[in-house]
Amino acid sequence: MIIKNDQAFKKLLSTLSIKEQRMVAAQFITSVVSLNSDPLIERALKIVSDEQSPQSELDDIYKSLKTLSVKTYTACGDDADWAAQAAHFVVTATKVCLTPLGQLNNKNNLAWKCAMQTRMARSCEMIETQSDIVDNEAQKQYAVINKDKD
Repeated sequence: MIIKNDQAFKKLLSTLSIKEQRMVAAQFITSVVSLNSDPLIERALKIVSDEQSPQSELDDIYKSLKTLSVKTYTACGDDADWAAQAAHFVVTATKVCLTPLGQLNNKNNLAWKCAMQTRMARSCEMIETQSDIVDNEAQKQYAVINKDKD
């Protein structure tokens, strides 16, 4: 089945193991990583992509991302800094991807939440640049999932 809508996308993501969700989420983040220049994001992506990373390393980077997320939080509105808001959503997506196992339950869908954060990042970029070209992050995400199914 080829994923063409969010309902099927979310359902498929919920069937993945946490490890698989993190790997897919890392691909979603890679798509928008250029919207945040903090080296912590690249480091986090390397850690999550390395299957040999110890849990303690995942936990440490999560704590750092949580701190960065608070630091980068910005307000929306007429005077919003949309580039900063986009950067914040990239941090938040990365933090979600690395949520510690002890904080997860059967209702968590890391990949879905990460997908939504990266879409928000892309939307903020479009507002900032006043682009009339739609860079459809959802379609890119469907392509990641459809490619992984091949």
